[in-house]
Amino acid sequence: MTDPAALRPRLPSPLQEVADERFARRGVRLLLKRDDLVHPELIGNKWRKLAPNLRAAAGRPVVTFGGAYSNHLRATAAAGRLLGLPTVGVVRGDELAERPLNPSLARCAADGMRLHFVDRSTYRRKTEPGTLRAVLRAAGAEDAYLVPEGGSNAAAVLGCRALGEELRGHADVVALACGTGGTLAGLAAGLAPGQRALGVPVLKGGFLGEAVRALQTEAFGGPAGSWSLDERFHCGGYARTTPELDSFAADFEQRHGLPVERLYVAKMLHGLVTLAGEGAFAPGTRVAAVITGAPF
Repeated sequence: MTDPAALRPRLPSPLQEVADERFARRGVRLLLKRDDLVHPELIGNKWRKLAPNLRAAAGRPVVTFGGAYSNHLRATAAAGRLLGLPTVGVVRGDELAERPLNPSLARCAADGMRLHFVDRSTYRRKTEPGTLRAVLRAAGAEDAYLVPEGGSNAAAVLGCRALGEELRGHADVVALACGTGGTLAGLAAGLAPGQRALGVPVLKGGFLGEAVRALQTEAFGGPAGSWSLDERFHCGGYARTTPELDSFAADFEQRHGLPVERLYVAKMLHGLVTLAGEGAFAPGTRVAAVITGAPF
């Protein structure tokens, strides 16, 4: 079984309206696009980005990259187990090789992923052709199909366009948390004229706009759709949270019965509540929040 369609994703993912007075008092409707329900192991945008890459791999081993708590590594490892594909994960931080595996990497290993640890300096240079060749050679993955960190490439962007197409006619603003920008690039392209996508970066650095533009150029030949970024809600960077964010997420869980993933989804939802309070959405606006992941 090498066709990812055999994994039986739930598409289109459900769209649920929720009652939240923080939006309602501004005349704004909040909808949740439950991409966390697409597949129990390839959750949310991970399915949408990985499926076209797994088809392109055509049964070859798959090699990809990530940090010690990478959702993308876990999803790739799960896909490999379910499809019978060998997978190799290049992990940032050679010091981790001498330590017991954390729960995230232990899940990858249990799903059959072979882990290869590299030092952080080399990892930062992994897109340089010479460095990449050396890393793949050391990992024994020179002939594997390469999926970039976070899964964002032209194939992934084309796969994520369907997310926007599913939301045509259902929302005015579609918001999602962003790591590498691939989901936003595809989502925006799939929306109808008059709809716009709002990305909430979970990393600091201000690099994401350029990344999204580059991905759209690679996938579509140029800009596609209407999108913007709000850089205020990363809480200091990737994998960083604050007590305030945790309290917000726990409150949202209690209000709506939705388990809230902290590193991505909570930051996006907090951003939307803040924006609603600032009057950023006109009365009558339908805001769809894409739930791209679930707590691990």
